[in-house]
Amino acid sequence: MSRQGSRDTAPEVAVRRLLHASGLRYRVNVPVPGAPRRTIDIVFGKAKIAIFMDGCFWHGCPQHATQPKANAEWWRTKLDKNMARDRETTDQLRSAGWTVLRFWEHESAEDVARQIVATLASRRSPPSES
Repeated sequence: MSRQGSRDTAPEVAVRRLLHASGLRYRVNVPVPGAPRRTIDIVFGKAKIAIFMDGCFWHGCPQHATQPKANAEWWRTKLDKNMARDRETTDQLRSAGWTVLRFWEHESAEDVARQIVATLASRRSPPSES
């Protein structure tokens, strides 16, 4: 597992390139406030938007997650803990006023970037008066 890449994965890099090409600037691999050893993949700090690009295997994608047959109980416990930690991190950030966006690694980078841009635009635009 130590050889498993956890930063700068191909899906993350593809999304970051599209965001950068759109003129957006962001920070990467930022520690989650108050949560040691947890990081946010892409952060728009002023807008308080946290983006996570979750791997299908490690984070339990409902479409693509697989269940290892060797040492199955250990893996099930490990993957369940990962998913619980994801929920806890999302809840912690949301309670601190952050918008949390989670995407699966199999999602189109173009679609992900489009959703991020739309979320940023909605956070930056002043509320309309009725």
